[in-house]
Amino acid sequence: MRNSLIIKSVLDDSIAKDSGIVSGDRLISINGNEIQDVFDYRFIIADENILLVVQKTSGELWEIDIEKDIYEDLGLEFESDLMSEPKNCRNKCIFCFIEQLPKGMRKTLYFKDDDTRLSFLSGNYVTLTNVSQFDLERIVKYRMSPINVSVHTTNPDLRSFMLNNKSSGDILNKIYYLTDNGIQVNAQIVLCREVNDKSELNKTINDLSKLYPRLNSISVVPAGLTKYRKKLFKLIPYDRESSAQVIQQVELLQGDNLKKYGSRIVFLADEFYIMSQKDTPMYEEYEEFPQIENGVGLMASLGHEIDVALKTIKTKLNSCQNLQREVSIATGVSAYSFVKTQAEKIMEKQSSLRI
Repeated sequence: MRNSLIIKSVLDDSIAKDSGIVSGDRLISINGNEIQDVFDYRFIIADENILLVVQKTSGELWEIDIEKDIYEDLGLEFESDLMSEPKNCRNKCIFCFIEQLPKGMRKTLYFKDDDTRLSFLSGNYVTLTNVSQFDLERIVKYRMSPINVSVHTTNPDLRSFMLNNKSSGDILNKIYYLTDNGIQVNAQIVLCREVNDKSELNKTINDLSKLYPRLNSISVVPAGLTKYRKKLFKLIPYDRESSAQVIQQVELLQGDNLKKYGSRIVFLADEFYIMSQKDTPMYEEYEEFPQIENGVGLMASLGHEIDVALKTIKTKLNSCQNLQREVSIATGVSAYSFVKTQAEKIMEKQSSLRI
């Protein structure tokens, strides 16, 4: 059956086990509804009385009436957390990192997901180019909030160019629909030098900031470029001077937002500070670190954590032969200078430690 779901396993001492459901059976419907994914499933089983239609491995159809507590689980497990295949990306972005990967790695690294369900469940960024009005309504219905959206620009023509997708220009309308219906959005701008920066960046940030606080935050990250970039749109990498210009531009916008809305709203990825050789903002300036998993404020957060931890050491620990310890830390090239500085702070406090 088209929308049936294979049951991978059944938990012991569960309702499903007691009902005679076994691994390999197929879930056909619940209360007359076909199940598209985990959101349908969780929403519909949150009831006291449900009717399951299950196809046994023999092909026989069972109708199972179940009475249970309203939020009690059935004990069914499926092949994937989504209970369906993830949606793939239909775009051909000029900065796409997956298009710049070397050959010969594991297949999953080459899959370009663009699934709003994964945005809610795992924090992935989505372009909203492959969602219909029905999909938007499902996001609202199931309260998939927050959603992380890759915006890049609010200029429709420029966005269509950057994503290589003629139907991608209506991003603001979709964000308005979500935020008007109570869904919180975090926006991302992958900044491409001489493409969506300067005046275009001002426009995008100002357009999105007007939606605060329903639009919770905006991150600006530099396009990542690799040496495997072949036959793709020619992008100019950011350097020290151009990164410093971006910082100056965004700091002005942060100041304006702070006056207008009480929040900076927009935050820069740590890479810009590394490339410009400028210090990152103070810990407090990242507010609640709304996009730390996107590489925004990681260094400030780690530095703060180390400072707090070192304050708990009241006296400097002197070298002692039986306390000598040496440890090694592996780090990326970009973060090396910062990590080295943090290591030196720790060694200053504990001279018996060698990092």
